[in-house]
Amino acid sequence: MKPSRELLAFMDRLGYVFDDPSLLARALTHSSLSSPTRGDNQRLEFLGDRVLGLVMAEAVLAADENAKEGTLAPRFNALVRKETCADVARQIDLGAAMRLGKSEMSAGGRRRMALLGDAMEAVIAAVYLDGGFVAARDLINRLWAQRVDSVEEDARDAKTALQEWAQARRMPPPAYTEVARSGPDHAPVFRVRVELSSGQHAEAEAKAKRQAEQMAAKALLAQVERPA
Repeated sequence: MKPSRELLAFMDRLGYVFDDPSLLARALTHSSLSSPTRGDNQRLEFLGDRVLGLVMAEAVLAADENAKEGTLAPRFNALVRKETCADVARQIDLGAAMRLGKSEMSAGGRRRMALLGDAMEAVIAAVYLDGGFVAARDLINRLWAQRVDSVEEDARDAKTALQEWAQARRMPPPAYTEVARSGPDHAPVFRVRVELSSGQHAEAEAKAKRQAEQMAAKALLAQVERPA
């Protein structure tokens, strides 16, 4: 197929030119626009997730030759989770190239974390199928380079770290509550409160409920771990 102007512009942002542009077109097509003659990106997303995982496993091992598995695993998880994939997608303005049905378009699908993360994984798979593993690895290492360099020493997600902090003190798990939701239906903002049985608590806002929970947990961790 002859690539459209939008696909050519996205290839430029991506830094990879496809021999078979139809692979990229499929990677950018959400199921809301699929049809018997137009495939969506779900199968590519499945493959891309595995390719990304292998490359990031290599990267965290190479970045710290002395780190033990207990340190490597949370770093790896931080680099491959959906939020990180969505952040990379925003970095290359993947949302502008996504092919969405009218319902997803009107619901703000180009900005949704889940859709962006899925599409980023699908694009990785498309590069893998088009140019092989080396091409996919080079792409991932380039797009993720800054994140690999700056991944925290202990990259456990904040919710896990807070729960472990509570368990170590024989406290029940932290309780998360959605205390408010604002903004339009297609782009809501969630406010979440996390509280320990001791009464200590924190709140945070984000465009995704899971992200708000993580931010609230991080804020509470900083509070409880602050030197007296």
